[in-house]
Amino acid sequence: MSYYRQGPYRPSGSGVGIAVPPFFGWVKRIVIACAAIWVVQTLFRGIPFAVWLGVVPDLVVFRGFVWQPLTYMFLHAPGDVFHIGFNMLMLWMFGSELERTWGGRAFLRYYLACGIGGGVFAVALGLLVPAFGGSPFAGQAATIGASGAVYGLLIAFGTVFAERTVMVMLMFPMKARTMALIFFGLTFLFTISGTGGGVSHVAHLGGAVVGFLVLKRAWRVGPFLRDLRWRIRRRRFKVMPPSDRDDFDRWVN
Repeated sequence: MSYYRQGPYRPSGSGVGIAVPPFFGWVKRIVIACAAIWVVQTLFRGIPFAVWLGVVPDLVVFRGFVWQPLTYMFLHAPGDVFHIGFNMLMLWMFGSELERTWGGRAFLRYYLACGIGGGVFAVALGLLVPAFGGSPFAGQAATIGASGAVYGLLIAFGTVFAERTVMVMLMFPMKARTMALIFFGLTFLFTISGTGGGVSHVAHLGGAVVGFLVLKRAWRVGPFLRDLRWRIRRRRFKVMPPSDRDDFDRWVN
């Protein structure tokens, strides 16, 4: 993916060009860390990294492996270049611009919150599926990858840079807001339909949902509910001009 950025006006050109984000800060550190861990996973495939550091719902809940919703996002499928490559590309393309806008600490907090949220969603689904008559082995499946955190970045990019044009798959130009909605809609449909294909769509959904809640500061329950009530009530208001056409200010009632 790439995105277009609106540049300064030039009489001889359109003022629009393809922008390549910088590679720096926490984005750079996370990419290097994930790449190094992936190399170790690939070289030592006999070690069950996914069992100990991936998200395995039964181990998190019944064995106390509470670190897994954090560590799973730094692991990727051993030998699968596409898995780690796609996640790191998305992290670079969208995370760098967000880090430059928010600052390093704020970006890292948001990234980790989305990743942990995706892990918690994966744990919840792994416990709920057997409880409602689904596969009894759902709680034993391991989830790895940075996709949950990356989906949170997609939601943030589509919110902060909503009007920016993004080239999806280098072929389809669309607004960043539209791209974020499409990705969220697809992962939501995949999650509720159960068509995984070996992909943990629930972790994607969890990262996106947590990202949205963090952006809206939903943990501040009082202000969040007041803002929600105001948005609902505001739709009922309608400004009407007075009936007296001789009024000096016709829009004050």
